[in-house]
Amino acid sequence: MDNMKKDEPQDRKPDELAESLDDLFSSISTMIKSELQGTNNHLELLEKMNVRVAEEYKGFGDLASGLRVFVEQLKCKSGSFNEYVEQIDNIEKQVTEFEAVVSMLDKYVALLESRVQSVYQTKIHLPNQQ
Repeated sequence: MDNMKKDEPQDRKPDELAESLDDLFSSISTMIKSELQGTNNHLELLEKMNVRVAEEYKGFGDLASGLRVFVEQLKCKSGSFNEYVEQIDNIEKQVTEFEAVVSMLDKYVALLESRVQSVYQTKIHLPNQQ
C-alpha cells in the first residue's frame, strides 16, 4: 500500500501539470485569436476608409474634368473678346487725342473771345470819344 500512496501524488503531478499547460496554451491561443481579430478589425476599417476616399476622389476627378471644360470654353469666349478689347483701346486712344484737340480749340476760342471783347470795348469807347 505504501506503493500506492507514493504513486498517487506522482499521478496527480502530471495531471496537474498537464492541466496547467492546457490552461496556459488555451490562454495563449485565446490571446493570439484576440490580437488577430483586432488586426482583422483594423484592416476592415482601413478597407472601408479606402473605399470611401476613393469614392470622394472620384467625385473630385469628375469636378476637375468639368472645370477643365469650363475653362476651355471661357478661353474661347475671351479670345472672341480680344477683338473688341482692341477696338475699345483704339477708341480710347482716339478719345484722348480728341480731348487734346478740344482743349486746344477751347484755348483758341477763349483767345478769340478775349479779342472780340477787346474790339467791342474799343468800339464802345470810340463813338463816345467822337
